[in-house]
Amino acid sequence: MSDRRADRKGLGRGLSALMGDVAPAPEASTPVPARSDSLVPIEDIAPNPDQPRRRFDEDALRDLARSIEEKGILQPVIVRPSPGGSPRYQIVAGERRWRAAQLARLHDVPVLVRDITDSEMMELAIVENIQRADLNPIEEAEGYHALMDRHARTQEEMAQALGKSRSHIANMLRLTQLPGQVQDMVRRGDLTAGHARALITADDPTGLAETIVKKGLSVRDAERLAKGPAAETTPKSAALAPEKDADTRALEGELSANLGMKVQIDTETGGGRGKLTVRFGSFEELDDLCRVLSATHGAGQV
Repeated sequence: MSDRRADRKGLGRGLSALMGDVAPAPEASTPVPARSDSLVPIEDIAPNPDQPRRRFDEDALRDLARSIEEKGILQPVIVRPSPGGSPRYQIVAGERRWRAAQLARLHDVPVLVRDITDSEMMELAIVENIQRADLNPIEEAEGYHALMDRHARTQEEMAQALGKSRSHIANMLRLTQLPGQVQDMVRRGDLTAGHARALITADDPTGLAETIVKKGLSVRDAERLAKGPAAETTPKSAALAPEKDADTRALEGELSANLGMKVQIDTETGGGRGKLTVRFGSFEELDDLCRVLSATHGAGQV
């Protein structure tokens, strides 16, 4: 139990904490190389196998390599001793610099050696990429999913550690429910995260995604398309219903984010009664919902 608490205490440890005193002095007028622990041969360093970013822009890497050729590596690569022992080190942060250094044909790179856990390493890799907007939405979602699945992190813990809202974490995690073909469209940038979220509860997300890309539809258009013909033939009674207040819409969004399913709240006029509708896209999702409701009921929660 104490090991678990100690591991959780490390969650949220920033890159600056790991780098310690390597930052340039505040009064420095020009950039100077940060002090490193040592120079390490490139071949003694391996990338992080759990690096959430899978795609590296080749043009950007070549630009960085040219900068390294002219000015050297100003910021050391943060590494840890390799758990397997070979090669000697594993990258915690700075894989772009390591890759660019190879393009620049450097034999050694400056490193900072730090002892950190697997979960801290994964968290820091996500933080580094998010801060630099280097992750596409699917890579970000997969990183969150890995932290939860392999290191027993809750959405609340991740939100606090990564500086994100809990609803953002939940919404990103829902993207992993999409078919692989749709996820590939998001990875390539053909679809935005907003487009993808609109398709999560659709009957044919792949077909709709192809239509959205082909026609260049906006997110709002995609949401209407995902709702189907019923959205265009709204009954008069529903059309005349008063618009939902901000609190109701916020509660719908919070419940949808927490459950990973579309939630709709309809209240009766002039009373405290109403109807809550949860839409599931498969029997697996229904089973997940039943497990959530059973767990929260057993814990005395709402």
